[in-house]
Amino acid sequence: MRASGDDGSVLLLTLGYALLALALIFVSVCATDLYISQKRLDAIADAAALAGADGFTLAVDGTTARANLTDQGVREQVDALLAALPLPVDLDSASSPDGHSARVTVSTLWHPPLVSLFVTDGVRLEATGTSRTALG
Repeated sequence: MRASGDDGSVLLLTLGYALLALALIFVSVCATDLYISQKRLDAIADAAALAGADGFTLAVDGTTARANLTDQGVREQVDALLAALPLPVDLDSASSPDGHSARVTVSTLWHPPLVSLFVTDGVRLEATGTSRTALG
């Protein structure tokens, strides 16, 4: 003897939990992809700063040698590195703030893999890397 008002209640609960599980999976996938994209951009910024720190000119004063970095020398090295990358990365700035270190800021546009319908323009990711010359 079953009550006729309880028919189908379990089916609605099951569908609700299935939708909740799918939503959590979508959010997890998007968050993981965002994290990996940011870490990849951080690595590119660090590599670009390291390459930029190699754009020094060597100055010898008597018995001492020192490396002088210029904004143009850093920019040339960074442009060469970014041209060789297969990823679309924008160079925001490449400079030498103190003549001994290179600071590079790069950015890219990230699009979520599953729910790009809600974020049509994407999200701008940015990373900055700094590296010093070995002779500085």
